[in-house]
Amino acid sequence: MSMRKQYHFRKVENDTLIWDVDHLVMMTKQFEVKEISLKDIRELDEPYWYPDHHPSTQEIIDHLKLIQEADLSYPIILCAQGKLMDGMHRVCKAKLLGMQSIHYVQFTTDPKPDFINIHEDDLIYDD
Repeated sequence: MSMRKQYHFRKVENDTLIWDVDHLVMMTKQFEVKEISLKDIRELDEPYWYPDHHPSTQEIIDHLKLIQEADLSYPIILCAQGKLMDGMHRVCKAKLLGMQSIHYVQFTTDPKPDFINIHEDDLIYDD
């Protein structure tokens, strides 16, 4: 099962930092896999996917499909500060399945972003 093309966006002051998730996965392949309690995933209580607007019903359905398809065999990726960089659909699936924890890898120093201040529509996504 191949992953769809994704990017991680983080707003820092007036800049939008963007990491290519394929690049993050490649950089973390040799990292030690650990386990984290789902209650320690802060993003579960934040407007993670829709910080600037209320989602349409179709947007929610689209995310539900991605949650159902999420592969829990891949660890989620956390930045050095413990924020989620990849894996929210897996976190949601684990939560829905009643799991208490999930596997993760974590950077000790955050990698440089792949892009800065690029509009999401200008990034390359698989068709």
